[in-house]
This record gives sequence, C-alpha cells and structure tokens, in this order.
Amino acid sequence: MIALLTGRLAHKSPDAIILDVNGVGYRVQIPFSTYYELPEEGKTVSLSIYTHVKEDAISLFGFRTVVEKQFFQLLISVSGIGPKMARDILSNIQPEELAAAIVQGNLVRLSAIPGIGKKTAERLVLELKEKVRKMDVAPPARETAPSEASPEVADDVASALVNLGYKEAVVRKVLAEMAIEPGASTETVLRQALKILMK
Repeated sequence: MIALLTGRLAHKSPDAIILDVNGVGYRVQIPFSTYYELPEEGKTVSLSIYTHVKEDAISLFGFRTVVEKQFFQLLISVSGIGPKMARDILSNIQPEELAAAIVQGNLVRLSAIPGIGKKTAERLVLELKEKVRKMDVAPPARETAPSEASPEVADDVASALVNLGYKEAVVRKVLAEMAIEPGASTETVLRQALKILMK
C-alpha cells in the first residue's frame, strides 16, 4: 500500500491534485484543509497517503498532516461513512474542531456538515468519542498567504462546494453576494464562502 508520496505538484484543485513522482502522475484526492496548505504548482510536496482499494478501482487520499490522516481513518471506521464522505467532512471542519465536537457530543455542529444527519452525528459521537479522547490533536494549521488568483476562481470554488453537497444555486448566490477582493486566491474565496454557508 502507498503510505507516503513526495513529488512535484503538477496540478492542484480544491478536491484533488496530480503529483508527479519521478515521471509518474498520481491523482490524489484531498480535503480543503490540505488544499489550503499546498504550495504553488511546480513545487515539491509530501503527503501522507491512504490507499482505498475496491474491486474496480484504487483511490488515493492525501493529507498534509498525520492528524488529518488519523481522523480520516477514524471516520471511515464508522458504519455508513466511506472515503469520499470522510474527505468531505474534513473539508468542512478542522480536525481540532471535529475532535471537540465529538468529545463534547455537539450534535448541532456535526449535523451542520453537509451529508451528516442527526443519526450519523450520533454514530460519530458514540463510536469515536473515546478514541478521539486518546488522540493528541495538533493545534490549528497556520494561515498561509493567499497566492495570485486565476480567472477561474469562482468556478473552481463553486465546483468544489457543489461536490461537497451544497446546492449550486445557493453556492452561486453566496459567491455573487460576497465582497471578493481583486486577485483573491481560490483558497481565500473558498474559506470565505464556507464560513457563510456554515452559518
């Protein structure tokens, strides 16, 4: 199984990257929290990898921190939560906030995540509370300076949020009403939109 990949960042988008490792391009699915921490394309990056094997496909999921990967593995251990949903959960909530919500039994916060209903939130608390208590959760990731925006920023952000389960009409409305600074990066706009959508 692939557990770690280090290579040149050939392409990045909010939900997946292509990592060029000695001439071989690996498509790696990522949560937003990892996307925010990525360098610009062409730079070298290392990701902790979870390899998900099905009968008809092998999917790679990448994480900038070990804690993210640990939470991903905890989440997919819960019945009814697959790799894509686990990635989407980590895109909507930072590991330290997720840990607090699970330990405190905060069903309102957990249920606010797209795709997570009350029953799934209850399962998360029931099955993971003691496991999360034993984890040494890292402090929040530092903010990175926004990089130069591309012309397709709004479309990239809209696509990423729709993939997370938000309705396209709602996403487009939020983006239209946001005060986006000229030159704002995809990361910056994504953070702003998520804050509004999670209210």
